[in-house]
Amino acid sequence: MTGIRSFGAYVPIYRLRRDLVAKAWGRPSLGGERSVANHDEDTATMAVEAAMDCLKGAERTETDALFFASTTSPYSEKQVASLVATVVDLADEVLTVDIGGSLRSATSALILASRLAESGGARNVLVTAADSRLAHPRSDMEQAFGDGAAAVLVGQEGVIAELEEIYVLTNEMMDVWRLPEDPLVRSWETRWVLSKGYGALMERAVRGLLQKVSLSPEDIQWAVLPAPDLRSHQRLSRRLGFQSEQIQDPLLEQVGYCGCAQPLMMLSAVLETAEPGQRILLASYGDGAEALLFRVTREIRDLPKRRGLQGHLDSKLLLPSYERYLSYRGLLETVPGEPFRLLPSATAYWRDRDPILRCYGSRCRQCGTLTYPLQRVCYRCRSKDDFDKVRLSDRQGTVYTFSLDNLAGRSDDPVVVQTVVELEPEGTRFYGMMTDCVPSEVKLGMRVELTFRRIHEGAGFHNYFWKCRPVRVEG
Repeated sequence: MTGIRSFGAYVPIYRLRRDLVAKAWGRPSLGGERSVANHDEDTATMAVEAAMDCLKGAERTETDALFFASTTSPYSEKQVASLVATVVDLADEVLTVDIGGSLRSATSALILASRLAESGGARNVLVTAADSRLAHPRSDMEQAFGDGAAAVLVGQEGVIAELEEIYVLTNEMMDVWRLPEDPLVRSWETRWVLSKGYGALMERAVRGLLQKVSLSPEDIQWAVLPAPDLRSHQRLSRRLGFQSEQIQDPLLEQVGYCGCAQPLMMLSAVLETAEPGQRILLASYGDGAEALLFRVTREIRDLPKRRGLQGHLDSKLLLPSYERYLSYRGLLETVPGEPFRLLPSATAYWRDRDPILRCYGSRCRQCGTLTYPLQRVCYRCRSKDDFDKVRLSDRQGTVYTFSLDNLAGRSDDPVVVQTVVELEPEGTRFYGMMTDCVPSEVKLGMRVELTFRRIHEGAGFHNYFWKCRPVRVEG
């Protein structure tokens, strides 16, 4: 059978209360809060986080393809799927594909992945989806949007959710869009978009799928219906005949509408609690609609524990102000920071991609010493070019020492926490910055984990590297 073998999700630690946005513009609040990517995050780093969560317990050498779905890729003419595949340490022979241009890019990627696995073209396909969309300040979309990512591993062995059927519709209409030069999402009249676009197409796709498999709404245990707002979600659910206990929370009050990543994020939330034998109906909208039907298998009980969507929802930090959000997203220009920046080199970046992107350390074959970054000469036994590469990105550790630098940061986030971490179990030292933290609460012995982030811009491209952050736990 073909279906989902594993899943993962990611929600940035920062949240913005919508009443702060509403207060800034003197208008009503939609209520709740929305997720906000940190200033060092983008859709590539969020996709990495979701992929790492998805791959827990999986053998990475068995993944033959990686798809990256997003409408807000950090590059227009450079593949991001190849970056994600490298960072999560897949083989060089892996097939990588970027899929964008539509809010249903993630479910389209999921359909393509299932077809590729079913045909024998790949043993396993890792589908990642991430979005961080920008809306016009003061608009409803500004409050409604959120940032997030999800990932699913598709294959034919050890399937936890079998893909039973697919129904696809295509519809050409100008509802929401962005031109190449547009940083902000455009939209036509809201009521027309929701009635003739989202509502009509989603209902038609779901009804078409149910008719295709001769099922009724009562036969579905979980209905995953992403929506741009709560009213549209409730209206669609009622028209389709689903009861409240069948409906998966659309995540709008806690996270927001995360673009093409929303369907897989909601699917991940369902798979965290789904039981064998249950049927899941997943639908998505964007230039048409797609509906997929899954049946949960017994293998879901053997899936290794992961942080998942709920684990990310349970840990958060509140942004102190709406202005901080505007600055993080580049919508508000502050005093330039980071005065001591050096320009990166694309040549050096490529040459050192193993320690920079894959986070490889070197383990000496003679004495077993593990060091980071890669060292040609072992500092303990002096053996040369006799080592094995070891991935350190999925390890945790403790803060060995740190300093607070008040001069090197951004003007909206001025304190940089420079940290030396001892990674477990060997105590390998990692030197880097700390992110997603409250600087005044950093202390020796603090539990931390590594996270892939954007460092700065220079020479016309994004410079990525690893940082550490406090281990995300509930509260």
